[in-house]
Amino acid sequence: MTDVLFIKTSSLGDVVHHMPALTEAAARLPEARFSWVVEEAFAPLVRLHPKVSEVIPVASRRWRRTLHRPSTWRAMAAFRHALRQKKFDEIIDTQGLIFKSALIARYAQGRRRGYDRNSIKEPFASYFYDIKHKVAWDQHAIARNRALTAEALGYVSEGPPDFGLDRKQIAGATNSPYGVLLHATAQSAKEWPEANWRMLAASGSMASTMAPRRARRRVRRPSPQPISSTRTPRQWAAARRARTSFC
Repeated sequence: MTDVLFIKTSSLGDVVHHMPALTEAAARLPEARFSWVVEEAFAPLVRLHPKVSEVIPVASRRWRRTLHRPSTWRAMAAFRHALRQKKFDEIIDTQGLIFKSALIARYAQGRRRGYDRNSIKEPFASYFYDIKHKVAWDQHAIARNRALTAEALGYVSEGPPDFGLDRKQIAGATNSPYGVLLHATAQSAKEWPEANWRMLAASGSMASTMAPRRARRRVRRPSPQPISSTRTPRQWAAARRARTSFC
C-alpha cells in the first residue's frame, strides 16, 4: 500500500481548495493511504473527508505567538518527533511556503515533492523538495493543487473538481433556504467593511457565518441588530447540503 502525506496547513480557503486533489488521488489510487498535515483549527474540516486516513494537526499559528515560552519549543520538538516516526512513500507539499509547509515536509520521512522555483510563491521553498514539478501559474488554486498531485502520483488530472464530502452523512434536515456569509480572514487588510456585510445580510432570510476565533472577535461589536451566528467546520460543511448560497 502506498502511503501519501499531503501538507496543506492553512487557511480555510486553501484547505478546501486542496480537497479535490485528494478526492481525485484516492479515485486513481484506491489502495493508497492518505494522511494530511493541517493547522489545528482546520483539522475538524479535514476529518470530514472520507478518504483521509490520518489527520496530523500542527499548531504553527499558536506557536508563533508564544515562541518565548519553553513549552512551545517542547511542543514543536514533540510534533517533529511524532511526524518522523512514520515513513511515507510520497510527501506532497501543495502549500509551497517555507515556514508553513516546506519545513514540515523536510521533517517528514519520505520522498518530498513540491512546486519548482518558478511555480511557487516563495522560490526558496523548492530547495526542501527532492523532486520539483513545474505547474502553470495561470490556473485556479484548485487546478494547481490537482496538477501537482497528479504529477507527483503519476496520472493525468481530468474532469470537474470533486470535494469529496458526503453531504448525506454530515448534513441534517433543513426547513428553508438560507445564506452563509464566510467573512473569515486572518488579515485585517482583507476584511470587507461591516456595513457591506449588513447590507448583504439584509437581502436574505438568515445569515450564518464561519470564521476563526480571532476573526470573530473583530466582528463582535455591540449592535442592536446582530447579523451573524458562528458555526463549527462540521456545521458549515453540513449546510452545503441545503439549497444554500455562499459568499
